[in-house]
Amino acid sequence: METAPGPRPSSWPPAPVASGPTTGVATVEIVVPVHNEEGDLAPSVRRLHAYLDERFPLSWTITVADNASTDRTWDIARRLADELPGVHALHLDRKGRGRALRAAWSASRSPVVAYMDVDLSTDLDALLPLVAPLVSGHSDVAIGSRLAPSARVVRGAKREVISRSYNLLLRTSLHAGFSDAQCGFKALRTDVARTLLPLVADEGWFFDTELLVLAERHGLRIHEVPVDWVDDPDSRVDIVSTAAADLRGMARVGRALATGALPMAELRRQLGRAPLEPPVPGVHRTLLGQALRFGAVGVASTVAYLVLYVLFRGALGAQGANLVALVLTAVFNTAANRRLTFGVRGRDGVASSQLRGLVVFGVGLGLTSGSLALLAALAPDASRSAEVVVLVLANALATVLRFLLFRAWVFRAHRHA
Repeated sequence: METAPGPRPSSWPPAPVASGPTTGVATVEIVVPVHNEEGDLAPSVRRLHAYLDERFPLSWTITVADNASTDRTWDIARRLADELPGVHALHLDRKGRGRALRAAWSASRSPVVAYMDVDLSTDLDALLPLVAPLVSGHSDVAIGSRLAPSARVVRGAKREVISRSYNLLLRTSLHAGFSDAQCGFKALRTDVARTLLPLVADEGWFFDTELLVLAERHGLRIHEVPVDWVDDPDSRVDIVSTAAADLRGMARVGRALATGALPMAELRRQLGRAPLEPPVPGVHRTLLGQALRFGAVGVASTVAYLVLYVLFRGALGAQGANLVALVLTAVFNTAANRRLTFGVRGRDGVASSQLRGLVVFGVGLGLTSGSLALLAALAPDASRSAEVVVLVLANALATVLRFLLFRAWVFRAHRHA
């Protein structure tokens, strides 16, 4: 999948082609961000170094970007830099994968920068297809996709559901056109990176998503590469806290886009891209069109809600998980319906729409909480599956009521205007 047509900037020269590590300016700088990875760092970097040395046809360097490790990771990174030609080490005193990538990419002199996770879950044969369109100047950003039809992925059902739900929510709430925001296998032209990085606020796991959303909104061409990917069973990523941070990030970026806080038109001109096509007039005006878009937003919100409910159920209990999941999805649902269903843009009325949207979601909270209370009274030993079924039915009823209230009250003034 490639997005956003437009003229190529005349300032982009083709990069030189050479093989092996280099002491000068390499064509591609590959960053490996790490935090407390003393066990995986050395074997992974040695494996990557051997692959690049033997099979990668472009000149390259590897930068191990250690972000505030508290174990032996930094010592190992320095030793690798001393032993292996073309390997460098960078240390940051503060934690954050996004912070590490920002520091390494901002300092790079290579025309193309990339990164991959230290576990090397992605098959390295995808590296050349990833960077080649950037080296040639055809594309601006390239991402590995585990969700492309021809990708081959080995991972558990839980992570598969979470990944697909996250990307569905991202497509619905921020209208993203790329398929996989979270795969730890990406590259971009360095001049593009230097333009976009000052606009990216996140320093953690949402860094990738925010960068891609901004790139797409600026009219840049995003190249997707289907990858072979094997899940790391020893991954220490905290799914609950990461999911919560990602949802907050989506809310922040969506708010910035809705209020015009980001200088999109100016940056499109700066990057030499033609403006994106305007929406077709009238697509949001018919009742059927609104219902279809509301249904799509509702499906994405329900999936996100169920994922969050399951994640928080063990720690917060049924009622607590239900409340947190509803509140976290409420803001995204209202913002997505404001833009996609009812075609409202700009900053006017954003706060009032969100406040009314929270009231409407209070109705949903009453329905779902009431359904859980009724289930507990009628069947105290009901299984988790029974809870989920009851919640799906309650959410279906709440969705119908939300649509009516959104149309007749929340966005009534905008619709008549």
